[in-house]
Amino acid sequence: MRYASVVLDIATRALDEAFTYAIPPSVDEAVAVGSTVLVSFSHRAAVGYVVGLSDEPPASIDASRILAVEQVLAAPAFDEVGAQLARWMAREYACTLADAIHPLLPPGRKLRVRKAADGTWELVRDAMAPCDDRWVELTEEGASFEPKATATRQRKVMEALSVGPMRMAELGALVGGASSTIRSLEKRGAVRVFARRHMRGVSGTSLSSAAAPAPQRLTQGQTRALEAIRDARGTGAGDVVVVDGVTGSGKTEVYLQAIEEALAQGRGAIVLVPEISLTAQTVGRFRSRFGERVAVLHSRLSDGERYDQWDLVRQGVARVVVGARSALFAPLYDPGLIVIDEEHEGSYKQDGPPRYHAREVAARLAQMRGCALVLGSATPSLESIGRCAQGSWRDARWTRVEMPERPGEATLPEVVVVDMAAEFRRGGRSVFSAPLAAALLDVARSKRKAVLLHNRRGFASFVMCRECGCVPECPHCSTSLTYHERTHSLACHTCGTSWPVRAYPDPSACCPNCGSRYMGAYGVGTQRVEDELVLLFASEGLNVDVIRMDADTTRGKQAHQQLLERFDAAECAVLVGTQMIAKGLDFPEVTLVGVINADTTLKLPDFRAAERTYALLEQVAGRAGRGSLAGKVIVQTYWASHPAIQAVARHDRELFLSADLQERQVAGYPPYMRLSNVVVSGRDEPRVRAATDAIAAQIRMRVGATEGWEVLGPAECVHKRIKDRERRHVVVKAPSDAAVGELISACVRDAKVPSGVSVSIDVDARDMM
Repeated sequence: MRYASVVLDIATRALDEAFTYAIPPSVDEAVAVGSTVLVSFSHRAAVGYVVGLSDEPPASIDASRILAVEQVLAAPAFDEVGAQLARWMAREYACTLADAIHPLLPPGRKLRVRKAADGTWELVRDAMAPCDDRWVELTEEGASFEPKATATRQRKVMEALSVGPMRMAELGALVGGASSTIRSLEKRGAVRVFARRHMRGVSGTSLSSAAAPAPQRLTQGQTRALEAIRDARGTGAGDVVVVDGVTGSGKTEVYLQAIEEALAQGRGAIVLVPEISLTAQTVGRFRSRFGERVAVLHSRLSDGERYDQWDLVRQGVARVVVGARSALFAPLYDPGLIVIDEEHEGSYKQDGPPRYHAREVAARLAQMRGCALVLGSATPSLESIGRCAQGSWRDARWTRVEMPERPGEATLPEVVVVDMAAEFRRGGRSVFSAPLAAALLDVARSKRKAVLLHNRRGFASFVMCRECGCVPECPHCSTSLTYHERTHSLACHTCGTSWPVRAYPDPSACCPNCGSRYMGAYGVGTQRVEDELVLLFASEGLNVDVIRMDADTTRGKQAHQQLLERFDAAECAVLVGTQMIAKGLDFPEVTLVGVINADTTLKLPDFRAAERTYALLEQVAGRAGRGSLAGKVIVQTYWASHPAIQAVARHDRELFLSADLQERQVAGYPPYMRLSNVVVSGRDEPRVRAATDAIAAQIRMRVGATEGWEVLGPAECVHKRIKDRERRHVVVKAPSDAAVGELISACVRDAKVPSGVSVSIDVDARDMM
């Protein structure tokens, strides 16, 4: 008889190991590593995942007392390497084994047990929406059909279909409002909608693999990058290549050619991109080169459609996986290459369990699979730069390749820094400095386009009573409320609650402290920038489409894509937005980028503030001058001498890098140390305080006087209350090679946290707020 090591899907840190179950003959053939099974545990039914098999039971256990696997619920979702990766994630990120396995499971196929009204346990399968099996393709007439210049959606649909048929659902996820556009094109005879048998479980499906031709000539930087990637693939040891290329330098073309070479060797590829950059244009570039060998995994597809794409990978039909962070766990068991584009992005760090960083998991997976890892960015993270300087990290070689030039005639934009303190002394009181206002008017008169970045939404950052100085705060969170002029409301950007201005805190008064109606709005948000811009153009009699893109205007489904389409179709337009406009936009008509206040992120209480500011400014600056016309960037700041600002102005990262690395080394911050954040929260403040004290005491007891370790706190979090839950934390600094996750996890278990109190462990934390 065989035996299975089963990880139980029960939410508790007490069950941090696999349990042994016997495999009866009735299910023996169906049980494999990665199978989902139903077992009995502590007199209740439980769902579990098989992570190991053996022919003999553990020596310490009486075989006659071992329970049997009752039922196989699902076919294997991962292999032995996936099981090893889950164990590593559980140790590295101080999470349960079940949490570490969840990313490996098929999307939308979650199984669980729940207690019924009669006290028995029953199996529950999540309902899944049926997949849309309709496909769309160009007709013969469609090959020569030319949409109107203003028909942006039609042009995007035609461009996407030019490389071959696409599923209706996938096209709808990538192009907002695609359904109505396709109906219109179908009436004109440009496209044909047809039903194709669902691919899941179908073998021998004819898939197009016709590739679009690659550029005939590469830049020197692109050539060097490809050579480095070939070397990394050749070692089969998980070596890492950091492609450090300026914005518009052709990093995507490097990825495409490297993937072609991996496919030619019979292996696959995984490509991660930030969710915000996962557009129809991005996917189209991969589809144009690799046809339907590409599977796309992202949140805008339904569960059924995501499962369908996931299953194509498992069957071996799709060999290239493109998606956001979670695509890393797709069942592609023989990748020759893993690519992480914009690797500096904070969105690659998971904010819920398991709190992994995709870069670190990808590096581990590359070693396990024997493939190369490529990290691409115009602003690589300091961790990646530091590892390249060392030459190796965790038994893998790290190589950095620079791509300092843009292909063709495109050049880097001119960057002008405006000192707003000097502007104020000269009498300037507008949101726009004199140079920025003049540049915006010039764009409008020339019928071109501009992008304005302001990383703060709303109309005003906060309101304050002019009589007593009170600043209204959210009653559920320790956050000041932001004023939104369009809705005349005060909103909490932490929990999302909002109130009409006259209804906070009661209908008869505005100030919650003294009742005064003299409330002033302070600070600048994107709504105010939009209003000021409209007034600026109106004063000169100019007709310009002003488009605002932030979390308020992109709440609706496909709203983000629709706003970009409107910007693309406009003859002359200005796009105003938060950091979501800083990346993924490629509009050749954009000749001006303005940054309203570069200090917004620079003065946050975060040791990464300078790095994030530099990356944000460098990325948004790269939106200008991507076509034949020269670009210009105007950065407004009250801290013009800061190294991060000067580095962007001179296109010289070393101005910022040397100063920031020196400060981090002295203070003991990454990349020189590992930083972990243990957050304790609950509604009962004394219990939260007691639990935090107990955890801190356990960590200090275990660390003792070990060199290189430092325990800070306990202390209140910067956001000390969120959604009525009090928050305190302990910060742990440890040597860069320390097994910090295992130590903190053991300390939390030993601290015996009381009921009603939650503990989240964030190893290699990015959010310290």
